[in-house]
Amino acid sequence: MPRAVLWDLDGTLADSRNYHWRAWQEAMGAEGLGITEAQFSASFGQRNDAILGEWLGSDADPGQVIRIGEVKEARYRELVESEGVKPLPGAAEWIRFLHETGWGQAIASSAPRLNVEVMHRVLGFSSFIQVLVAAENVQRGKPDPEVFLKAAEMLGVDPGRCVVVEDAEAGIEAARRGGMRSIGVGIGAVMDADVVVRHLSDLPPGAFDELVD
Repeated sequence: MPRAVLWDLDGTLADSRNYHWRAWQEAMGAEGLGITEAQFSASFGQRNDAILGEWLGSDADPGQVIRIGEVKEARYRELVESEGVKPLPGAAEWIRFLHETGWGQAIASSAPRLNVEVMHRVLGFSSFIQVLVAAENVQRGKPDPEVFLKAAEMLGVDPGRCVVVEDAEAGIEAARRGGMRSIGVGIGAVMDADVVVRHLSDLPPGAFDELVD
């Protein structure tokens, strides 16, 4: 039976955190608004509508929410394209190995699709990851499991035979709700995952096989 790995993107496969921070600062600053590092850190793994709803309040002007989000994401893509981004330790090696050993692979992200496509291309993963699921493909963001269930459906793999790889608490919770095993990358927020490592390069050989035989 087929098996699949569903990858989160930011913070899991690549670290573009600084690009997001710079882009949010510019987009909010253009509106005469500011954000703190704490606010930014708490937003990771969420969709822009949820992020801006928290920052601007429930009575925020919908047009302003859309405008800020579009400016932020356009600036983020410019930074990725112009300054580049590299895979985090172990990411490229695992993606190639899993491809060679017959695992299906998808990126399942809360980011806008254009962002996911740019990162997918700049990272050089286009030949190995068959499916991209982004914010536009789902109605509900993590910790709802919709993004992972959609990726599993597109790959034609039963959710129980999928492994989610995440760096955020919301993503690990989404995997659990979707009936999937999980690998948490990082510290603290991912401690509820089935397997937790500081970096993907720390995963032992056979780590994925042990989760889904």
